[in-house]
Parts: sequence; C-alpha cells; structure tokens
Amino acid sequence: MTAQLIHDHFQNFKRYQIPKAQLIIADIPYNLGANAYGSSPLWYIDGDNKNGESNLAGKQFFDTDKNFRVPEFMHFASRMLRKEPKERGQAPCMIVFCAFDQQPMIIDQAKKAGFKNYINLVFRKRTSPQVLKANMRVVGNAEYALILYRDKLPKFNNRGRMVMNVMDWPRDPNTPKVHPTQKPVPLLEQLIELFTDSGDVVIDPCAGSGSTLVAAENLNRKAYGFEIKKEFCDAYETRMRRAVTVGLPLWEEAQ
Repeated sequence: MTAQLIHDHFQNFKRYQIPKAQLIIADIPYNLGANAYGSSPLWYIDGDNKNGESNLAGKQFFDTDKNFRVPEFMHFASRMLRKEPKERGQAPCMIVFCAFDQQPMIIDQAKKAGFKNYINLVFRKRTSPQVLKANMRVVGNAEYALILYRDKLPKFNNRGRMVMNVMDWPRDPNTPKVHPTQKPVPLLEQLIELFTDSGDVVIDPCAGSGSTLVAAENLNRKAYGFEIKKEFCDAYETRMRRAVTVGLPLWEEAQ
C-alpha cells in the first residue's frame, strides 16, 4: 500500500478526502524555542565549545514551532479518528510524542476534544544527547508520549504478552536521517503493530521526514501525512521512500 505525504497544513484536511484513521501518530513541536539545541554538541562548531558557537546556537528547530496550536490539532484528531465501533477491542486511538512538561496541557486539551482517557509512555534511550551537561547534573535519556482515546480501550494486538509503558528506544541504522526530531522506524512499527491491523489507516498530521509513513507502509497499513515544509516532503520522496521494505511481521502473516 503506497503512503501519501501531503505538502499542506493538517487544518486543510478537507481538501484531500482522506479516510478516517484507526491510529493517529503525531510528534508535535516541543516549544523549546531558542533552546532547541541546548546541551547538544550541535550548539558548537564541530561539537566542541572551544571552537565557538555554531549557526544552530540559540535557534529553534523550525520557524513554525512557535505557532503550533494544540486545540486545533485536537480538533483535527477528533474529526479524523474514526468513531468508536460497538464491538469491543476495535476502538481507535492516537499517540502524541511530546515534552515531559507538555503532558498536563495535552491531557487537558484532549479531554476538551472528547479524548477522556490516556496512558503515558516513556521511551528509554541508551545514551543522552545532553553530553555537554554530563559532568554538571543528571541528564535526560528519555522521550515521552501519550496514548489518548475516547471511552473504550483501543485495539490492542499484544499477542498475549505484557506490554509495559516504559519501552526501549531502538536504533534505526537503515533509515536516512533527514529531520532533527525524526523517530526511529522500528519504534513506530512497534506502535503501529500494537494498535492497528493490516489494511487499517494511519495518519500523521506532523509528518516531518515521513518516518511514520515508512513504518506504516512496511506493515501494509494505509498511511497519510501532512507536512508544511517542502524540503521534508522532497526528502521523503527522494530518500525516505527508499527505506520502505514491505512485509508483514510473521505473526500477522500466520493469521
């Protein structure tokens, strides 16, 4: 199934008549502002503070980050996530990657949009990007996300195993890195497998590099994404799509 990355803002979704999703995945802006590269070696030329500051010092990741409106995002999600079916175990959900401090605000805005329930996720990295602070304080090696859903528990393909809310952050050596906050395709595959079936629709309204679309296409899901930066749309077509390796996991093929 070919995924589609749309060069437009997700608020304009009505123009494209895309189907409603079983799963929405979004990595929303973290509102880090001028500290986006803080504690990272990228702040300095060649990663060494002796060389002085690089052109990334004091910069935000994108000029669009400060204008991201969570209520409008939640409105989109409430419209584009399919309605809850009557049968159990088939309800949709969304997963929102966010900063730790954003979680209370996102939970509050989600409730206003009809997403009454949540489960928090923590992803544990092997190393920390805050290497410049390693001899000064405890450094962070975690990323955070929220599973948001309306009333019924979402579809859950755990295959009889217990799934913990603290997960390892896998390496992704096979996918080009084209976006500063790009999430690993193996991690996205794990989440997509957990909450969707083959043929279900996955939407990423803040698609960036399109790694969500790659993961969904790998797993035979229908995928749609929105991205307002043309350079990332171009990078998806010229670089990211080469990483697509279609093939269901063995447990799905056996069904």
